[in-house]
Amino acid sequence: MTMMTDAVQQRIAQIVTGHDVVLFMKGTPLFPQCGFSSRAIAILEHLGVGYETVDVLQDQAIRQGIKAYSDWPTIPQLYVKGEFVGGSDIMMEMYEAGELHQLMTDQGVAPAN
Repeated sequence: MTMMTDAVQQRIAQIVTGHDVVLFMKGTPLFPQCGFSSRAIAILEHLGVGYETVDVLQDQAIRQGIKAYSDWPTIPQLYVKGEFVGGSDIMMEMYEAGELHQLMTDQGVAPAN
C-alpha cells in the first residue's frame, strides 16, 4: 500500500469535518456503483438527514487515502460530525437497532431540506 500524502490527509480531514454527515462511496447517490453504497444511501434517505457524498471512483488518492484515514479497509464509509461511524454493514445494524437515528439526533444533525 502506498503511503498517503499529507495533502490527501488534509483534504479528507477538511471533507470529514466540513459537513455534518459525509458518505465516502462508489458512485453517486443517483447512480451508486456498488450494492453497499446503494444500501448506505438508502439508509441515509430513510433517516431523512442532510448529507454529502464523495465518489471515490473519481479520485484514486481519496479512494486509497480514506482507507488509511479511518483504518477501515472497505468503502462506503460514513462519518458523522467528523467521527467515523462505519461501513454499510455497521450502518445497517445501527439503523435496524435505532442507534443510527439516535446518533444523528444526539449529534444535532439537521434534517434534509
